[in-house]
Amino acid sequence: MSYDLIVIGSGPGGYVAAIRASQLGMKTAIVERAELGGICLNWGCIPTKALLKSAQVFEYLKHAQDYGIKVNGGEADFPAVIKRSRDVADGMSKGVQFLMKKNKIEVIKGTGKLKPGKKVEVTDAGKTQTIEAKNIIVAVGARSRELPTLKIDGKKIIGYREAMVLPTVPKSMVIIGSGAIGSEFAYFYATMGTKVTLVEMMPNIVPVEDEDVSKQLIKSFTKLGIDVRTEAAVDSVDIKGTGCKVKIKDKKGESTIDCDVVLSAVGIASNLENIGLEETGVITDKGKIVVNQYYQTNIPGVHAIGDCVGGQALAHVASAEGIICVEKMAGQNPDPLNYNNIPGCTYCQPEIASVGYTEKQAKEKGYELKIGKFPYSASGKASAAGAKDGFVKMIFDAKYGELLGAHFIGLNVTEMIAEIVVARKLETTGHEILKAVHPHPTMSEAIMEATAAAYGEVIHL
Repeated sequence: MSYDLIVIGSGPGGYVAAIRASQLGMKTAIVERAELGGICLNWGCIPTKALLKSAQVFEYLKHAQDYGIKVNGGEADFPAVIKRSRDVADGMSKGVQFLMKKNKIEVIKGTGKLKPGKKVEVTDAGKTQTIEAKNIIVAVGARSRELPTLKIDGKKIIGYREAMVLPTVPKSMVIIGSGAIGSEFAYFYATMGTKVTLVEMMPNIVPVEDEDVSKQLIKSFTKLGIDVRTEAAVDSVDIKGTGCKVKIKDKKGESTIDCDVVLSAVGIASNLENIGLEETGVITDKGKIVVNQYYQTNIPGVHAIGDCVGGQALAHVASAEGIICVEKMAGQNPDPLNYNNIPGCTYCQPEIASVGYTEKQAKEKGYELKIGKFPYSASGKASAAGAKDGFVKMIFDAKYGELLGAHFIGLNVTEMIAEIVVARKLETTGHEILKAVHPHPTMSEAIMEATAAAYGEVIHL
């Protein structure tokens, strides 16, 4: 069987690339060994957001009195929470199936492996077939990274997949790693009633974020009852008894934490094994496939996108890369992706959203800065919502007014960050944001207020 394009992997990079290729008139096939939609739809972005929404609703119930509402009782039906999450994921996966049919993309079930001469060998249930195409995109994604001292057994030491489908709420949990995955699960399980200890090797939790954001999240997590340990390393985990004994070394010395389960959230590793890279001569470096700005590898006709290449390991990045890759393939001239204008979001409560340079990065780049912060405690909408934790921080170049970065923490901020991405894409200055009238009362007007603060014109502080 011969195609214009074969895509290996149907995650948010692969299926989006396949649809764009079909729109551009290419005969397209997609190879998938598991569920359509990949990790994001089935075991990542979507089902975790369903879990987090359940946690947020439960938290509202527990604090209903604060809103003048009396609720008799209220408890979490944990299996039902898990089932809802799985149902949401299944629905989204079925949606991708519909999109494949609508766009006349052939879905080939099985494990794809690159072969020389722009061929792909697909193995499923012991049967093998070989297909070929003018172009191939490798979009194989990534999996949980394992530390040598922290081998995932799926029962006592778990990864994010197991954390999404635990049969009961553990009484206690140690989470190692405080990136987006670790912080989201810390919030979810703490809200569900688990005693959570969050362990981070770096000086700050959510270490890729601005330091002010990290400090605020520690305050909010501590209020929730999460024990946050920074500059802490896990020496060993003893799983011989009924639970786990986690030995931790931090600035205070050594300590042992007893818990029911340990969640390893120390990052991801690309799925590069056994996909034919060596056989076809595709160059890799530090666990990633090497590509140019249009996602072409060193082998003509072979491309790679998403978590298996460099750049942020985010669903929206993979989708954008897939579209750029296919449009270039079709003879168009798309703009290369600006990796410094990619929004990052963490969906614990309070939420985190950011784009561009942190304050520290901007200073290291040599910029003279104008920085404005507007706290949620001064926001009428945040007060009305009962969510005064958080702030909006805006960073501008003092010389030209360029918007260098934005760092938000608080309720609904993941819905607000797109304004900044568009503003930076359009090369908007601080004065233009300041004079763009924002609606009142909204959380989003904090963007205007923080900008006003940077320029010494803030009204509500």
